[in-house]
Amino acid sequence: MNNKSGADASPSTPAFQLSDVRFKHVLNIESLQIDSCRVSAIVGPSGGGKTTLLRILNRMTNPDSGQVLFFAEPVEEMNPVQLRRRVTMLTQMPVIFTGSVQNNLLIGCRLAEKEQPSAEAIAAIMARVGLDKELSADAARLSGGEKQRLALARVMLMDPEVMLLDEPSASLDEETEVLIFDLVTEFCREHSKTLVMVTHSEKGFAGYYDTLIRIRGGQVEQVARQSRR
Repeated sequence: MNNKSGADASPSTPAFQLSDVRFKHVLNIESLQIDSCRVSAIVGPSGGGKTTLLRILNRMTNPDSGQVLFFAEPVEEMNPVQLRRRVTMLTQMPVIFTGSVQNNLLIGCRLAEKEQPSAEAIAAIMARVGLDKELSADAARLSGGEKQRLALARVMLMDPEVMLLDEPSASLDEETEVLIFDLVTEFCREHSKTLVMVTHSEKGFAGYYDTLIRIRGGQVEQVARQSRR
């Protein structure tokens, strides 16, 4: 197994390389490179294959043909559970587990078989995402924005090399959307993580991404890189 991690990789080393990747009638990607230690935004019309592309990156969906490399290693040869611990996806509707805020924060590390975070680390991550709740609070009773922050905090505590976010701000108000964009991009850059995010808010996210990947009809229509914010 290739042991090169996103944290150790040069920014010029691709996190992912896709060649002739096809899935049903949804995706037909001849070539795509996603840079490591960078923020990439995937945009395009509804039904264009954006979410399917994210799912292929960590083997939640397997393409019908083609090759996907993760730091030069074919993902099809990797253990999918191990891959998803390195490449973690946060869906549009955050998964909230039964129980307390604390249980929701800790369960990700338990599932990933990682060391449980300290009380100080938990407090720091809650402060970072702006989640002002007691650890004993019932997670099911949080607002939509609070649940999104809780799910983000859980992923951050898991400390994956790559974060895949599928429209994390789709159901949020503009103020909370900006907060989510700020905190997740700041976290990934500070810790040299790779962030790949599907967003419906291309204009709102324009100042945050390094690379824009436009998908239309399942094909890569445009890849544009810009200087960091």
